[in-house]
Amino acid sequence: MSQIQISSSQLLKLLGVKKTFGGLVAVNNLSFEVGEGEIVGLIGPNGAGKTTVFNTIAGMYRPDSGAIYFGGSSIIGKKPHDISRLGIARTFQTVRPFSRMTVIENAMMGSLFGRDHTLSVPIARERAYKILVFTELDKKAETLAGNLTLAEQRRLELARALAAQPRLLMLDEVMAGLNLTEISDTLDLLFRLNKEMKLAILVIEHVMKAVMKLCSRIVVIDHGAVIAEGTPQEVVANENVIIAYMGNKNAEKTQQETD
Repeated sequence: MSQIQISSSQLLKLLGVKKTFGGLVAVNNLSFEVGEGEIVGLIGPNGAGKTTVFNTIAGMYRPDSGAIYFGGSSIIGKKPHDISRLGIARTFQTVRPFSRMTVIENAMMGSLFGRDHTLSVPIARERAYKILVFTELDKKAETLAGNLTLAEQRRLELARALAAQPRLLMLDEVMAGLNLTEISDTLDLLFRLNKEMKLAILVIEHVMKAVMKLCSRIVVIDHGAVIAEGTPQEVVANENVIIAYMGNKNAEKTQQETD
């Protein structure tokens, strides 16, 4: 297994990652990192390549070139379940509960196939229930997942990922389709996760107010390449970001309104 010397505070590191599909360049020479306990936003306009980045980190795609390190070791070529066992868990843009299984059975899947991949069903159930308490789904433990509301299903996706005992949690639009109250509740939960479980979080999100409040640092990509990186305040005022989202003709006006 290849190793790289990185700072003790760095957890995930991408170096010059490229991924193409035929003639389409989805990820283009992408480099960024996520530190231990850091909350980082990965944003960009539709089609920028954000979910492809997640899929590449998670082992669903193998990059054409570049390097991905987790905890100082290369994870390129590893299968998704092996990467999960190393301590990377993720949610998906579209909720994917096992609809005919109960909420607690869904959460147990994370424990059974997560970082310590316990094969003990009673232990998995105990751990899953503790996560359901933390995510305030314990009262729905025996409810079929298919009968949950969208907000509850999104929280269940989060609970299943947490049951895998990750060091890095990757969230793909976990607030999509939620109302303002549900978004606020989700933000509160993520802050608690970060503080109490010491989790690093990498989040894709289109709800910009949520991103601005949640993330200490934001990486902006367009056409698979980084166009800006910095604090939320720095990124929102960056001309390249304004152009990517709104086009050249609106860039000057938006910049003046931001100043």
